Amino acid sequence: MRKPQLARAEVIDKATRVRLETEVEAALKRRPPNEGKLAGALRAVAPYSASVRNALAEALGVMVRRSSFKRELYTASIRSLADAGDKRIATLLRTALGGEEAGSSAALSAACFCADPSLAPVLAKLAASRQSHLAFGAEIARVVRGESNGTHLGSLAPMIKESHRIALCTEMLVPLARAKPVPHGIAPALKVLRGAERHLGRWLVMAEVAAKAGDEGPAEEAREKSKVGPSSARAAWSLVLWALTDAIQPGAAVPETRPTVELIARLSDRPSADRDTTFLFRLARAKATLCRPMLEACVKALPLSDEVGIRAALYLARDHGRDDLRQALVDAAHGDGSGARREELRGVSTAALWDLGMQDVAVPLAEELIASKSIGNVAWGALTRAAAISRARAVASPSTDGLAGDQAPMLVHETAMRWIQWGWLE
Repeated sequence: MRKPQLARAEVIDKATRVRLETEVEAALKRRPPNEGKLAGALRAVAPYSASVRNALAEALGVMVRRSSFKRELYTASIRSLADAGDKRIATLLRTALGGEEAGSSAALSAACFCADPSLAPVLAKLAASRQSHLAFGAEIARVVRGESNGTHLGSLAPMIKESHRIALCTEMLVPLARAKPVPHGIAPALKVLRGAERHLGRWLVMAEVAAKAGDEGPAEEAREKSKVGPSSARAAWSLVLWALTDAIQPGAAVPETRPTVELIARLSDRPSADRDTTFLFRLARAKATLCRPMLEACVKALPLSDEVGIRAALYLARDHGRDDLRQALVDAAHGDGSGARREELRGVSTAALWDLGMQDVAVPLAEELIASKSIGNVAWGALTRAAAISRARAVASPSTDGLAGDQAPMLVHETAMRWIQWGWLE
């Protein structure tokens, strides 16, 4: 996923900044029951607001002193500051890495995205730890930072237990799969992990990181497996092969494989019980025609009643001529319809309207979301209003950075959905 460009000035409105900063302050005093969604909202908005990052830096300092390494707010803070290249992150990271369990996988993941050379000694020390999962995580960071050739990483890989492999995949490799290519030295260790991995979605994450490191082995393996075995297995591996090819060469032709609920769930990096639809929308983003029946099934019942239906309506309206679903999205953004969850869908529906080019409808709706009890709605509204501000700046000055423009990414993309709507912080 392409990282959002940083604006030269605040594009997040003052009311939203005050709301989020107040929520952070309150969370430090008493941990809220919805901290995951608060953390996800902060994670999504932080790249566009220096003020929000300041609040996260102050909160991170407090949590590091308290050794509160298992909190979602800690994860969001340390990763957001590392992604933004904040000058304060190196000192905070060094302290966290020297704490209990090396500051958790969140600190080791953040270290991958922080180039400060002062982290090198503490990472080298951790790479020699007797706890293989900590040593492995630290060595991943060293390889990504160009401080190791990967030999030691390869020797540690056979020691990684299944539970630690799952955590490493979710907390370290998923962010790397979304990021820029990493050094080739990571590939041999990932081959060992893939050899022990039975979950196809996690296998794909490991394979994508290796492919971005220049390893052609995963694609060759997927190609061979797509030719043998039962038809369901061949179909799954054909989509894996496409995903690996598309990750390196965007625009690769999608295979003639019709997705099913079971197949899509297998291809997610989330536990199968989540029935996660990430891969369906990966196909939808590529405008794969064979995914249309499954998208249609997601919007069969109106009014739209969940996040999956909102996203399906967006792609059907944009790419498959279902203009009638535009009104369904407007209704969802207004909170119309039955069900206790309709309030939680207003923000993502508003962002979907922006992505459909219905800015004149989306912006007034976004203005209303600042007062929502749902912190997710506040975040979606902020991103929509920020996109409008950035577009106006781009028109006035074509060189202005921001959220919107001819090459602007969609607001309702996979990472934003996970962070804001579900509070998944991987």
